[in-house]
Amino acid sequence: MIDRILDLFFGPNPEFRQIVAVTLRMSLFSTLVSTLLGVPLGVLIGANEFRAKPLVSRLVDTLMGIPPVVGGLVVFLLLSRSGPLGSLKLLYTVTAMVIAQVLLITPIITGMASNIVSIRAPSIRETCHGLGIPPGRRLWYTILECRVPFISIVLAGFGRAIAEVGAVQMVGGNIQFKTRTMTTAIMMQSNMGYFDLAVALGFVLLIISFTINSLVHLIQDRERRD
Repeated sequence: MIDRILDLFFGPNPEFRQIVAVTLRMSLFSTLVSTLLGVPLGVLIGANEFRAKPLVSRLVDTLMGIPPVVGGLVVFLLLSRSGPLGSLKLLYTVTAMVIAQVLLITPIITGMASNIVSIRAPSIRETCHGLGIPPGRRLWYTILECRVPFISIVLAGFGRAIAEVGAVQMVGGNIQFKTRTMTTAIMMQSNMGYFDLAVALGFVLLIISFTINSLVHLIQDRERRD
């Protein structure tokens, strides 16, 4: 199996390398955008008390469990030729896949960040008040205080992004050398009965997932020791 994977990686056929590259590019960009949106939103929700907070929290929890095909359908309708953003011609591109991933991952990062901040917010608020730190700067200090668990959340979001198949299949179209990812290629190759490429891609996907989980556990173990 290792010989087969190495042959696919370094052999004359570039399809395997292209699939892995598209998957990593899509996952990295969607995780980055989701982090930039989700972490500040999670901090704002978790660190503040307001009348609509229970409703907002329930909404975020609901979006955390949205089926991927539903998220893909929403993006598909928005980007289709007859949709409101059809003029941008983004459907069946990596950009469309990133948008779908952001729609799915941002609520997950927001909800997890909000839960962490809600636990630590009282002590952070008390410390900031005692030091005379203005409310406008408390957001930044809250992010710094929770940076270690936030890293775990971001890695979990990346793991969620790289394993997605339903939404990216719908808005990306699984186009060869353009929008084909590891998960969509595995599904297609398995349905066609071509298992060599599917197994090789699955092996690479497992290696990436194992690496992500190892980093999460390493960060969590360091936090416990500290």
